[in-house]
Amino acid sequence: MDSTPGLVASDIDGTLLRDDRTLSAHTAAVLARISARGTPVVLVTGRPIRWLRLVYDQLAEPLPAVCANGAVVYDPINDEVLRADPLAPELLAEVARRLRAEVPGVSLAVEILDSRQMRHETHYPLRWDADDTAIRVVETPEELLSLPAVKLLARAEGHRDPDRFTQLIAGALAGLAEATHSSRSGLVEISAAGVTKAAGLAWYCHRIGIAASDVLAFGDMPNDVPMLTWAGRAVAVANAHPAVLAVADEVTSANSTDGVAAYLEKVFGAD
Repeated sequence: MDSTPGLVASDIDGTLLRDDRTLSAHTAAVLARISARGTPVVLVTGRPIRWLRLVYDQLAEPLPAVCANGAVVYDPINDEVLRADPLAPELLAEVARRLRAEVPGVSLAVEILDSRQMRHETHYPLRWDADDTAIRVVETPEELLSLPAVKLLARAEGHRDPDRFTQLIAGALAGLAEATHSSRSGLVEISAAGVTKAAGLAWYCHRIGIAASDVLAFGDMPNDVPMLTWAGRAVAVANAHPAVLAVADEVTSANSTDGVAAYLEKVFGAD
């Protein structure tokens, strides 16, 4: 990519946000300037829709988002899901069967209703939104798997290394579903086969007439690798996972020092 990018795509956590999950005023201003000049900016995240408000409240205006690692494409202006690619209940049941056979004691949760709600087993350890009204424990395994899910989440005692745990699960689900991770804890995120950040972003770009070669993408974790290998220019923040650093065309400064904004100002100019 030698010319000005036609679209900017950025991961959120660990990339655009600082370590305290806040967006600096400087980064928000840079994104607003780029959008105002006519270059689309898209958030591409593992987050569910219900967690986007925390980011939108810090932006000048909401940005379109590819959520749930590519399973959901969301228009925040109209609060509309443009596309969803969930795991069907029958597929969820087979994935869960394989997981329980491979990892005894595994704890599962599902993102349902286009990631607006979550259901989890009693022993699944919640992190961010345990008190959210959209989050509910299920009474039976059958209830957990009864609705299409845009993401299945897996944790297990004794599996705290996310790279190794993801490799184990990916092997068990080969050909059936995608397994990746975006955290430093032992959480594995599972999507339908072929559903990745790259696939969700590619669908959105095709919709608005942007070629992959014209996309500038930023990321930090393994779930960003498909997007970064697909985009015309891939930039890792300095704090990125080794797998991301290995595929990036360039490296900018860390998320804690507004690395994305610094790179964008180099490309688009600073006011």
